[in-house]
Amino acid sequence: MGKRENDIKALLLRCESDLKTIKKSYSISLNAQQVSTGLLIDIKNFFENLRSILDYIAHDIREKYCLSADPKAKFYFPISSTKMDFETKTAKWFPGLKGSSPDFWEYLECVQPYNKGFHWLAVFNKINNENKHGSLVAQTRTEIEQVHVSFPNGEVNWIPGNVRFSQGVFIGGVPVDPKTQMPVPHPSQKVERVIWVDFHFTGENFSVIDFLNECHLGISKIVEVTERWL
Repeated sequence: MGKRENDIKALLLRCESDLKTIKKSYSISLNAQQVSTGLLIDIKNFFENLRSILDYIAHDIREKYCLSADPKAKFYFPISSTKMDFETKTAKWFPGLKGSSPDFWEYLECVQPYNKGFHWLAVFNKINNENKHGSLVAQTRTEIEQVHVSFPNGEVNWIPGNVRFSQGVFIGGVPVDPKTQMPVPHPSQKVERVIWVDFHFTGENFSVIDFLNECHLGISKIVEVTERWL
């Protein structure tokens, strides 16, 4: 790894520790039905530390492969929405990289948000920018009702608002009453109504805590892979 190897490792450990703290505070906020200011700040710092890891990698790239680069120019770890933008931005920020280490260039291109499995990086970048240039990113509390039916040979789950059962539908061998949209009571089945409660970032339809995990794992993987070149 490059000159900042110890800093990167320290930040990864800090993010891992902070994530455990965030999960505890997250559960408390769910019960209180509102996100505490302390939790918002912890999440903001978590994202900023992960972003710092990427930019440490960017500095190591410049120092190892881009000796002709202007030391006064601003640059960051490349995160682009299109291949064309990636080519333009990365050539400007890391002059000479494509020629001196084409396989490293190719790796950086493959982890861009427009590639399958890396859309999270675009959202991560967006949230970081919003936290940096304005107020903390708001989170909205959501509740999702789900019906869970278990029976000897299996189980079935569905969200009532997403389906509508008509006459003649059976679940686990038991008929569904079209009026109640539930299986007719039967001793072979256990029917539960479950309310899933979570927080989402405003404008994003995914769990905040799941996304934090995804970002932590994703950036940890980027660190692991880039070690071979730095």
